[in-house]
Amino acid sequence: MYYEIMDTSPERIFAFLPKLSLADKALINHACEFAKKAHEGQLRKSGEPYYNHVFATGINLAKLKMDADTIAAGIMHDVLEDTQVTEQEMTEAFGEHITKLVQGVTKLGKLRYSGLERHVESLRKFFVAAADDIRVVVIKLCDRLHNIQTLEYVDKEKQKRIALETIELHARLADRLGMGRLKAELEDAAFPYVYPEEYKKTVELFNSMQPISDDQLDKVVAKLQDDLSVFDVQIERIDSRIKHLYSLWKKLQRYGMDIDKIYDVIALRIIVDSVSDCYQALGVIHGLYRPIPGRFKDYIAIPKANGYKSLHTTIFTGDGATLEIQIRTKKMHEEAEFGIASHLSYKEIGKNLSEQELKRKTGWTKELLEWQKDVSHHAEFLKNLQADFFQNRVFVFTPKGDVIDLPEGSTPIDFAYALHSQIGERTAGAKVNGKLVPLDTKLNNRDIIEIDVKETAMPKRKWLDFTKTTLAKRKIRQYIRENGGFLDKFLTR
Repeated sequence: MYYEIMDTSPERIFAFLPKLSLADKALINHACEFAKKAHEGQLRKSGEPYYNHVFATGINLAKLKMDADTIAAGIMHDVLEDTQVTEQEMTEAFGEHITKLVQGVTKLGKLRYSGLERHVESLRKFFVAAADDIRVVVIKLCDRLHNIQTLEYVDKEKQKRIALETIELHARLADRLGMGRLKAELEDAAFPYVYPEEYKKTVELFNSMQPISDDQLDKVVAKLQDDLSVFDVQIERIDSRIKHLYSLWKKLQRYGMDIDKIYDVIALRIIVDSVSDCYQALGVIHGLYRPIPGRFKDYIAIPKANGYKSLHTTIFTGDGATLEIQIRTKKMHEEAEFGIASHLSYKEIGKNLSEQELKRKTGWTKELLEWQKDVSHHAEFLKNLQADFFQNRVFVFTPKGDVIDLPEGSTPIDFAYALHSQIGERTAGAKVNGKLVPLDTKLNNRDIIEIDVKETAMPKRKWLDFTKTTLAKRKIRQYIRENGGFLDKFLTR
């Protein structure tokens, strides 16, 4: 079977990390030699050396700017599982920290969807690893990226299952961790295997459309550069991006597959020095071009659930075209591309990111572990996983302006329990944007929620019918279970 010969020299990894120290380079070199020797004689289904796969995992980690320890662990991630090397031998060669990362990946095993319920225990292991050290998840995602990019060599009957798992689990995890580039690469590689007809249709629509021309784009960029400099906006650079195919298909579904209703197939990204430059640039752009009503989004003031920050606006260029423009700082851009990976180097923690901030960004993994302890049915576990952690989010405010992040479809009861279980239990009513509303009202982005608390109030069984979050449902059930006899007598009066 033919395969492309891969250059596996460590210099390819170093090229993505120009600031690597000599000690870090030596560590990665050592990991490459160790893994190559351990996997000697092993072949992939393509016929290529197995080492090519683990080296490609190291390349993917380097593209995310991960630290040398994590890259070394990624290069050796299959050594303990697929070779004769022991944990003791690896610890002696690389120390406990790197060995622990490799062990974490090994313990995940081979995740499978064969019917969505049979392998929930494997999913539980995944989140245990995530809560223990999120680097393990990043290694696993980079491993999966290369696997899905070489899926053509896998048996036909397995291709769809592996690709579906990639979209439903791995890409969702990458998204939840804010790793936009990795999420898109996983989805696009899996797309043709999971939805082949939809993939073909999307490619046809993409090829048939007539977005803004290169000349029009160059004209807009030149004008923006001139006028932004006049207003002293410090521009790092202006890039363009083309929307990924899977993302385009998902958006087309919302608009009845009408390509003419999609405005962001091509977008400009303006990278500036500071937050104030972002808003200054927005004012300049709206002064130059007429914005399309309803297309402005401020993700700086209200970031997405995964931490994404940027200003988005869509303009009429004046010559028949429309164009989305995204404005963000260099730090925002790095976080949008690499997500949590941009913070995970042990050298960065304590320097550019506190331990507390890292825990906040990854705290949802521990929250997931907490509620999954009370879930006994596999189907319920998967349903709650999709509802609480992998679906669209809404951002609402307390009266003091604190932002609360909830799943789409949440109600004031979910909001109350997100604040504190005692507030949830004593909820008597709610106001949304200053108006009294029923407790089953669905919350929208930017709503300001005020909970009316009374000592005589208590959870009611009917709340379970319209609460969205697993936390709220669990606390309500727990309260009813502990006070069931009294509540039944009280509620039947």
